[in-house]
Amino acid sequence: MRDFEKKNAYFDGLLADPQLKWLGQNTNHVPMHPAVRKAMIEAVETESFHAYAPPAGLEALRKAVVADLGLGGDASALITDGAVGGLFLVCRAFCKPGTNFVTTDPGWKWPMQFARQAGAEVREIPIYSAENAYRLTPAMLEDAVDEKTSIIYIVDPNNPLGICYTEGEIEAFCAIARKVGAIFLHDCTYRDFAYSHTLAARFYPERSVTSYSFSKWLGLAGMRVGALVSSLDIIEFLAELSPTTLGGSMVAQRGALAGLAVKNEWMATVQSIQRRNQQAIADTVAGIDGLSLPVYPSNGNFLVIECADLGIAPEALVHAYQQRGIMIRQGRYHTPRFGDRFIKVSTTVPESWIEEFCALLPEMIETARGVNATDQLF
Repeated sequence: MRDFEKKNAYFDGLLADPQLKWLGQNTNHVPMHPAVRKAMIEAVETESFHAYAPPAGLEALRKAVVADLGLGGDASALITDGAVGGLFLVCRAFCKPGTNFVTTDPGWKWPMQFARQAGAEVREIPIYSAENAYRLTPAMLEDAVDEKTSIIYIVDPNNPLGICYTEGEIEAFCAIARKVGAIFLHDCTYRDFAYSHTLAARFYPERSVTSYSFSKWLGLAGMRVGALVSSLDIIEFLAELSPTTLGGSMVAQRGALAGLAVKNEWMATVQSIQRRNQQAIADTVAGIDGLSLPVYPSNGNFLVIECADLGIAPEALVHAYQQRGIMIRQGRYHTPRFGDRFIKVSTTVPESWIEEFCALLPEMIETARGVNATDQLF
């Protein structure tokens, strides 16, 4: 079977289990807000989906996204098929042979793939080290860029580590981007889980692009709705290249708009759940020799658990948990270089899921010790 067929069959198999506990994709499984459910059901019942949506998205949703980010001036939004659709569009628009794309390791692998497909050289800056507090520094970024850098891509908060950059760091990164004329692609998928967050658009409005997602905070991962926010000139340029010329999902956009209207109430509930889940994991890890949390608390809806000192492969732990109906993520999904050190666990899930994960952890470690080979993971 070809690799893409194996991958698709793998995830199709996971989805076929209605009892599976999803602790590996940072998806939000807190039951949705009634207002969001109502808006999407109404979109189906009124059959508004028979017509195409506006090519850049519903005007009310575009304005609401910009307002949610607190941006003014000529900031504009382009609604995309999930945040990843927007990232693909930016990479294809600005990357080409002879340019380079600078990001961190670990980070999120798909924009790197998009940049390579467009012909750009990908430069990954290793940040998985306690010496630099598991974060990119301005000096490290300065050393990696040059006049051929087309995009500086920063996931902030970082997925999978959960660190979040300070205002001073973001300002310094933007100054470096401006110096070399690069696009600063600020992936803010997890900003709503952070204790504090600063947008690059504040310091570099002319050539920063903010990637915005409804998958994680609102739980609409399977609905595929996201956005890009930038200056009017850049959004107009991207809109001309966008494959969503007939607009995105009407049902998803109605749900996203309803979610923004109740965001403060909703996120208070989500944050209280996911931070209690983080605490439960931290308490469990503290009681097991050989495990540790390199970053705690996390500014994302996930935690990295170091397991290298146990002498077992992260994939073995993933395999053991899957046999018990729990999906977690192996480190190699994010980084071949550091992936043998950790697993990642999502926290925007029912507390009972985390309780089961924690209760099983000692047993799963012992089960994993006897696993020499596992099925291919993605």
